[in-house]
Amino acid sequence: MSSRRFKEVFVGRPLASHEAPHQLLPKRLALPVFASDPLSSVAYATEEAMLVLALAGATAFRLVTPVSFAVATLLLVVVISYRQTIRAYPQGGGAFSVASDNFGIGAGAVAASSLLVDYVLTVAVSISAGVAAITSAVPETIPWRVPIAIGFVVLLTVANLRGVKEASTIFAVPTYLFILTVLTMLVVGFARCAFDACPAAISAGHPIEPVMGSVTVFLVLRAFASGATALTGVEAVANGVQAFKEPKAHNAATTLAVMGSVAVTMFLGISTLARLTGVRISHETVDLYGTVISQVGRAVFGGGFGFWALQVFTAAILVLAANTAYQDFPRLSAILADHRLMPRQFRNRGDRLVFSNGVVVLALLAGILIVAFGAEVTRLIQLYVVGVFTSFTISQAGMVRHWLRSRESGWRHSIVINTVGAITTGVVLVVVTIVKFTHGAWIVLVAVPALVAWMLTIRRHYRAVGAQLRALPPEAVARKHRVVLLVAHADEATDRALRYAEKIWSEGIECIHAVETDTDETSYAWRAMHPQRPLTLLEGKDGVGRRIVAHVHKVRDTHPGERVTVVMSDRFDRRDIRELFRHRHSLMIKVRLLFSQSVVVTDVTHFRRRRRSGLVPVPIRQVELVVLVSDLTRPVREALLYAQSLGPPMHAVHVDVEERQRERVLGDWAKAQLDIPLEVLPSPYRGIVDPLVDYLRERRRVALPGTLINVVIPEFIVEGRITQILHNQTGLAIKGVLAREPGIAVTSVPFHLVAHLDEE
Repeated sequence: MSSRRFKEVFVGRPLASHEAPHQLLPKRLALPVFASDPLSSVAYATEEAMLVLALAGATAFRLVTPVSFAVATLLLVVVISYRQTIRAYPQGGGAFSVASDNFGIGAGAVAASSLLVDYVLTVAVSISAGVAAITSAVPETIPWRVPIAIGFVVLLTVANLRGVKEASTIFAVPTYLFILTVLTMLVVGFARCAFDACPAAISAGHPIEPVMGSVTVFLVLRAFASGATALTGVEAVANGVQAFKEPKAHNAATTLAVMGSVAVTMFLGISTLARLTGVRISHETVDLYGTVISQVGRAVFGGGFGFWALQVFTAAILVLAANTAYQDFPRLSAILADHRLMPRQFRNRGDRLVFSNGVVVLALLAGILIVAFGAEVTRLIQLYVVGVFTSFTISQAGMVRHWLRSRESGWRHSIVINTVGAITTGVVLVVVTIVKFTHGAWIVLVAVPALVAWMLTIRRHYRAVGAQLRALPPEAVARKHRVVLLVAHADEATDRALRYAEKIWSEGIECIHAVETDTDETSYAWRAMHPQRPLTLLEGKDGVGRRIVAHVHKVRDTHPGERVTVVMSDRFDRRDIRELFRHRHSLMIKVRLLFSQSVVVTDVTHFRRRRRSGLVPVPIRQVELVVLVSDLTRPVREALLYAQSLGPPMHAVHVDVEERQRERVLGDWAKAQLDIPLEVLPSPYRGIVDPLVDYLRERRRVALPGTLINVVIPEFIVEGRITQILHNQTGLAIKGVLAREPGIAVTSVPFHLVAHLDEE
């Protein structure tokens, strides 16, 4: 099975860009996608609060109801506040958009970093909680909880790589069944308590010995902080407004209101029934009696079908709750990449119109956390909430400033709502930070500033690079160049490379050969084939690559102000990507020369003819140049000037992967008044390589026999190898594919940048 076919089986057929509107979500599908996290949090929020209260003994469980009401009130405040955010920022982005718009990019980076950390924890905590529901029903699976959790991570990753709408369709049924089952449990449970005796939980009467004495204010605050996990994921709807069908803002606000109402109802209901049924739980008894929601379900349904349905759907919703993070982490990462705060690869949409890089990175980070913390909810939950309340507070404070600045209709009413939200979430943030600091929250408090510093460093790098790319060239005159031809063997491949070098304009051609052994006979064969072309022999103890690169640098330094075009040829037996790695010396020489100033590398590949082939090789009779244009930046202008200096006819092509970029390129091209026509290649599937290969094959088909098409690829090289990771390695991918296309040569024209990170 081919790699493309394998990918289609697991991910699905590629979706064209024009199909994007069909991937938008109606409210009925948006609810399970964006609200599954806060809805599922009710399955363990009560339990986390009770585990803290258990430290003061069984008598402290009487406080679970007032603590739950305080958490529910906070949830309502946040929901109402975020409805205001959706109204003011319908373009999405949530806390990041609000913070950066009102407090600057630094505050936006803090809010975004807090959310990104929280999304990673959401996946780890939700899946671990889902596995806990499974182990509560089947205790024999406890030793396998980490592998089971990793399996769910893989399942969710594949589902989300298949697309937003498809993932939402898959996850909608378990979400709605969970809501229905929990509401049924609440109705039946309260009915039995009202008209009969309340059922007793399996742990009722179990002695819980106090660990820290009597109930203290600090303990109650700590229980409240743990119960506040019910608020996680509330901001997801505001972050993903653009995923909704029109009217986007209205549908998002409605979905948020429905989510808040259902979540509050279920959370208060579970907390109240846990108190009425006498649930007792501690860290020592959770594996013995099961989770709080499982004990309530067993008591209400009597352990029959209703109980098993509750366990199955609870496990499902807890696992699927991670889908909220799978939707928002990639989307927020793309927004941050658009603001130059994250690597630009996060902006790329995959075959299914999802931000695939964000999905994969989220899965990897969550998987690491699950393994590191043994898929134990109680250990992971201590890292939770701090990040989300940081973004809550910054977002609500930003909304207060927004209303003060805009003073649009209804701003007085709105500012009151967001002021209450900012004060409330700010107080909770302080409480949560203090009570959870020694229990693991310090990790988040270290991770968020580190992530902010990383983001701002990336932004400075991109700004410095962008300033140099946009700078106009100091001269609009093509530089002279001379050719250095690498002769590995005196064969048909090198002869083809020499014919190319002779077809272009240059100041001269020097043929060089690095001697490898004392019996090297290449020079004799070369003199017999090309007596008019002297061969310079490079001898020495250094490696072949070092001698060649050193000689190229010597030629460049001897002729200042000129370029050196290094022409080389690789022989291929078949059009297979593995052939590229057979030429290790050639590959290393290309890499080293790519980082050399004023050096251009042209690769003229040659495919060996099969012995039975009766076809006569067609020599190179003419050369056509095709220059790739992504943006009309300085590297592209330099590549155009270089191509003009070669002499053959030239074409400029732009692959239309993004409408915004296409319009910018066409506008800049018209302003520059270049004499070269620009051809725009449509790319419905957002790829560059396939449309380019199709175009080149068509040009070869209509060209005269013996035409070699040389694809000129502008590449900018930043200072430092590590910083290359921050840039799309599109040129490398194109060269790898075109190297396997017969009749195509590839020329890399590097433009070297110095990216000072302290520039603005």
